Amino acid sequence: MKIEKLIPDNDTFSEEDHFSTNASTPLRKDAFKLSDDEKIVLIQEHFKYILDTLGMDLNDDSISGTPLRVAKMYVKELFGGLHPDKKPKASTFKNSYKYGEMLVEKNITLYSTCEHHFLPIVGKAHVAYISNGSVVGLSKINRIVDYYAKRPQVQERLTLQIVQELQKVLNTKDVACVIDAKHLCVNSRGVSDISSSTVTSEFGGSFKKEDKKLEFLDYIKLDTDFNE
Repeated sequence: MKIEKLIPDNDTFSEEDHFSTNASTPLRKDAFKLSDDEKIVLIQEHFKYILDTLGMDLNDDSISGTPLRVAKMYVKELFGGLHPDKKPKASTFKNSYKYGEMLVEKNITLYSTCEHHFLPIVGKAHVAYISNGSVVGLSKINRIVDYYAKRPQVQERLTLQIVQELQKVLNTKDVACVIDAKHLCVNSRGVSDISSSTVTSEFGGSFKKEDKKLEFLDYIKLDTDFNE
């Protein structure tokens, strides 16, 4: 099976939006030269080759459509967060009611993909911020988590990206995020440890102070105790 490559030159496209944080996703500068449809065609052919190499019968009704399904899923769903055009518009509002305590959005469902083995990461993100004069719609926090999760990821980078994006949106350093997730590269292969999970955290601004950090962690603990 011959696969024709359609890879643009590295110096033909520059996408500045993805190089604005300290925890950038590793992308080539020409990452968005190909259209989604062109990417789907290429991924479909590559995935056909993988299945063929594994010895699968691509004429079987059950699997003949799998390469196209996988290609569409990669481009349109699992890795849709790679494209800066899909970044959620996070409009802010004036904190006219002068709420001065932390706001915590807990148990945000998180689905991502480990960039080392391309297996799922499934877990919860807990995000908090203290207003510096602006507030953001609650659903936008969920959308920001989802946007950065929908790309090949490592959990440490994902945690940083969520915090840095909200710091930029809210114009404050006072943002924190804790992620607790299971990695199927650990749970379903290798050591096959189905009980372990990975916890990462990033505390910005006043959340670095012990009292604020403990207050945030206590909010998360309350939910855990309730579920038990």
